Amino acid sequence: MASGHINPSLPVARALVRQGHEVHFQCREQMRDAIEDTGATFYDEITNQPEMFDGREPDLFGAKETLLKEFGLGNDNMMLAFRKLDCLMLELALPGTLRFLQQVKPDVVISCPIMNREAVYAAKLLGVPSVGLLTTAGPGSLAKLFQECLDTCCTTAEEILQAVRDFTPGKESRARLKASYGLELREDDSLKPFGVLDSIINSNLTLVTTCEDLQDAITPEMGEAYDKAGAVFEAVGPLLDVQGAVRAAGHKFHSRETHGHCEAEGEKPKEDDPLLCLQAARHAGRKVVLVSMGTVVTGDSADFGWHTKPFGAGGERVGLTGRQLCQSAWAGAFDAFGAYGDRADQAPLILVALGPQPDALENLQIPDNALCMPVLPQVDLLKAGIDLFLTHGGQNSFTESLSVGVPVVVCPGFGDQQVNARKAVDLGVGLQVERPTPANGEEDTAASTYRRAVSKALLEVDAEPRFTAAASCCAERLRAAGGVPRAVGLILGLTGLDAAPAALPTLLTVQRLKPAADLRKGAADVTASILTTV
Repeated sequence: MASGHINPSLPVARALVRQGHEVHFQCREQMRDAIEDTGATFYDEITNQPEMFDGREPDLFGAKETLLKEFGLGNDNMMLAFRKLDCLMLELALPGTLRFLQQVKPDVVISCPIMNREAVYAAKLLGVPSVGLLTTAGPGSLAKLFQECLDTCCTTAEEILQAVRDFTPGKESRARLKASYGLELREDDSLKPFGVLDSIINSNLTLVTTCEDLQDAITPEMGEAYDKAGAVFEAVGPLLDVQGAVRAAGHKFHSRETHGHCEAEGEKPKEDDPLLCLQAARHAGRKVVLVSMGTVVTGDSADFGWHTKPFGAGGERVGLTGRQLCQSAWAGAFDAFGAYGDRADQAPLILVALGPQPDALENLQIPDNALCMPVLPQVDLLKAGIDLFLTHGGQNSFTESLSVGVPVVVCPGFGDQQVNARKAVDLGVGLQVERPTPANGEEDTAASTYRRAVSKALLEVDAEPRFTAAASCCAERLRAAGGVPRAVGLILGLTGLDAAPAALPTLLTVQRLKPAADLRKGAADVTASILTTV
């Protein structure tokens, strides 16, 4: 459950509800407000999947941390642990997902092909068409993303594959899935050909949240595999929600009862309303700088979060924690544009999304021209007029910024954020500041150096019009991809239903994090209900 995989599905759900379709959305309680704001019906994943969650602690990847302990994998790196647990987590998640789909009887399932493996297999078993919502820069980006993860974990695809073959509980789970459901699961899924997902191969359609020419190139091996399978990709651009929409944000997993952070209207006094502050600043001729380090690094993920260091060359955790990284980046923004006293009203307005930590800023001095809040209505702010965006470089934030012609400084934390940081430089839309990985004991020095580098990059991008010009060119290309209306049309096209159906269908969304699998390629003989799984 990552908000970056949830948010692009929300405007799609909203549009389908407005056309008269029913949308059913399975996710975590902390995302309820954002989901129900679309008009969709919310279902609690933890309640619906007792096989996975009874007696286990929910986390970013289902209940991975608890399962690691159950199977004695606590010393395995992230990539190795994921692949060893692959079949076991599918086996635990599949029964509840099947019950859910049988209850709703959907016409189509929409899911994240990286995170929702159980949803795609469940759809296959029930004969329901499936649509993947790929929130990266196209299928070619997955090879880059997986390679970044392998490099971070100091391992290789060959080592991972051999470990999977040697892991007896995984082999036994694969055999049970075949015996119980007839599922043929490849042990080398995503590893051979490298970056190719069975979840994509076996979906009827995969929607990509960028435009055609901004996708990452695929390797010849990937192209051959997808062509042979008849995989269909449609680049629809960023899926942007309406103004005032509630947006999923923040990752706090250790309470099942409390709602998580969502970007909601009316929670702050008017003087602290970020959109009103932005409008007032622009009316006064001031620039506006948006700062967000994303939802994962600021959250409590054991793999990437606030208290976690990345893996070093020897496989040990080393470098800056998420907290040190974020606080140094925020401090760099304050150094670049902060002002105090009478100067604050003439200086740029700095809007900072802090995430869910209770004392995220700690001892940082907040300039008088800065507004710092746990969450911000990012899309609304970008549309209203941001001059510069300091971003972690997640695919949603990256394309949302470019879709309105806003240049960026990318401070990546992990995974595809590092790919997008390099892409920002290649496209000429901004600069990157790489995450430092100092040796133990040298973190304070590295954090100070990183802070200065962030400040320098922000001032450079702000001063050079070429970055804004390049971002504006990207905006034209992204807008032409069609966005939410095109995505909705393609989804309904699979069901045989028109955009304004006579009979009201049902749409379901299941929101989790994992990959997927085999599904029929036709969409004939569907009934009047739609299921969306993200």
